[in-house]
Amino acid sequence: MTDVADQVYGSLRVVLVEPSHPGNIGAAARAMKTMGLSNLWLVSPKRFPDAEATARASGADDLLYRARVVESYGQALDGCGLVVGASARRRTVSWPQLDPRHCARQVVAAASKLPVALVFGREHSGLTNAELERCHYLVQIPANPAYSSLNLAAAVQILAYEIRMAVVTSGGAEVDRPERLELATTGEMQGVMGHLEQVLSEIGFLNPAQPRQLMRRLRRLFNRAQLDKTEVNILRGILTAVQRTARSRDGL
Repeated sequence: MTDVADQVYGSLRVVLVEPSHPGNIGAAARAMKTMGLSNLWLVSPKRFPDAEATARASGADDLLYRARVVESYGQALDGCGLVVGASARRRTVSWPQLDPRHCARQVVAAASKLPVALVFGREHSGLTNAELERCHYLVQIPANPAYSSLNLAAAVQILAYEIRMAVVTSGGAEVDRPERLELATTGEMQGVMGHLEQVLSEIGFLNPAQPRQLMRRLRRLFNRAQLDKTEVNILRGILTAVQRTARSRDGL
């Protein structure tokens, strides 16, 4: 395996959000291991560790042993430069969307620089809109529209396969790598979005009683741009300058 392939597989997190059935956790671990992925993150699993998870892992129990169990969604995304959410559910709010093959290329490109999270929602309800807002892209598997519900582990298997093929067909070379060296992490993006909301409220542009629609659109805009660390620092500097000017004007 090439150095780039090792970097991709090592940087990619498969995140399962509040999985309710331990068998699905074990089957997802098996699906990951067959494709070379090893970083399993679990957000508040209902039952884990569990004998059924180990049984369904069928030899991939080493992934279960090393799995990171965290209490919050934010903890699972901490430090990631790209977050892709998998969901079969149609959304009333439009979001940048990828098919599995294009998703894999984006993941391989980004994972050579920073950790990447591939996020799977709850078995019955998927990801919430608030959780989706933390994602740069939504990936949907083009299943039979008359029966599109995939088992969690099956969805993990399909996307893990596409990621492996993106690495294999590139010969381990860098695929569509962005020119910018250090993409902003999800924590840094959360910081700039919070700062932006604060400034927009202070200057009277944002109605603090109903901020969600505008902030959702702005978050979508910035996620689509995939800002790097320098760009985030520039924006934070601009926002600080705006605050300073506005407060001086108001005599604060």
